Amino acid sequence: MYDPNPPRPPQETMPTMYDLPSELIGESGLPDEFHCIQADLLTETCQPPNYLPTEILLASDLNLYYNPRHPLWYKRPDWYVVLGVAGASQQQDLRLSYVVWQEGINPFLVVELLSPGTEQEDLGRTLREVNQPPTKWEVYERVLRVPYYVVYDRYENHLRIFQLIGSRYEAISLTENRFWLEELELGLGLWQGTYQQITGLWLRWYNAQGWVPTLAEKAEQERQRAEQERQRAEKLAEYVRSLGVDPDNLS
Repeated sequence: MYDPNPPRPPQETMPTMYDLPSELIGESGLPDEFHCIQADLLTETCQPPNYLPTEILLASDLNLYYNPRHPLWYKRPDWYVVLGVAGASQQQDLRLSYVVWQEGINPFLVVELLSPGTEQEDLGRTLREVNQPPTKWEVYERVLRVPYYVVYDRYENHLRIFQLIGSRYEAISLTENRFWLEELELGLGLWQGTYQQITGLWLRWYNAQGWVPTLAEKAEQERQRAEQERQRAEKLAEYVRSLGVDPDNLS
């Protein structure tokens, strides 16, 4: 029998972020203090000059739903980048999750921070169990085909970056624990320093001029510039006074 109503597109029939769980209590690998601070540093310093902030999503511990055939399957990357989608400031509502079949764009880069109990899955060393979702490695490599996969082990100070070559991830040989991404006009590397009052070895973005400054570093740079301008103005005023002129009367 003829149905006068055509089938609705998947965007209208599949569950959205409002329908899907956004958190799971008791999940292994939940973020600790380091995960939260490290994610903040990545977000603050990821400023690709060839993308507007409104054209890039920087996400931390945001559920990533990837399979419309199994809409409840998801992964929760420690941090990831999606290019060409609206950032949070452009959204009418903040994302509860990132739902690939709704957004239409896969992540460009994923970062996993190794934790005890998650290392085997993060590095693709576990086998998929029958009737269970694929591992993170399988999802990033084979399902979403994420171009870059970054794994940082802070316990061993070991940074590994994998690039999708053909259908498989291949490890990139790093020089001084840094790697330049032409697509972003940025590099990612290990930086020794203090962030949020914690000193350590951090994963951080850099550009052609050096490490991309954090918000606090930018504020300090502005303070120093203002102080230098004040000192120059004082010296100029002292010089004018030495000539017998009152600088306050100059128009």
